[in-house]
Amino acid sequence: MPNSHYATGHRKTSAAKVWLFPGTGEITINGKPAREHFQRDSLESMVQEPFEVTQTEGRFDVKATCVGGGIAGQAGALRHGISRALVAFDESLRTTLRRGGFLTRDPRVKERKHAGFRRARRGKQFSKR
Repeated sequence: MPNSHYATGHRKTSAAKVWLFPGTGEITINGKPAREHFQRDSLESMVQEPFEVTQTEGRFDVKATCVGGGIAGQAGALRHGISRALVAFDESLRTTLRRGGFLTRDPRVKERKHAGFRRARRGKQFSKR
């Protein structure tokens, strides 16, 4: 695709493939508008943050495919992907996005369940009798 910039973003168990095109600020995720896909204003504003920080609101259309995880993880993955695609578009935006923490992949994932526990750290309830 000519004039587009591609990047992938990750968060928890979600991955987002992101394409940026010059446009009017439309965001399409898995063929649906962002409002319809996320259904939460907080997640929608989270996705918009990289554009607000770099003062590029309304300059790009975003086409993305998100897989895995839940909608919060997908929003984080999309934000990460958009940030990386903006750097692919203009390398001078790197310092601004890096300072905001948008280029760092959030490494927090759910800890595995351990033997003898009910969850990762939740032990069995003690019974005296």
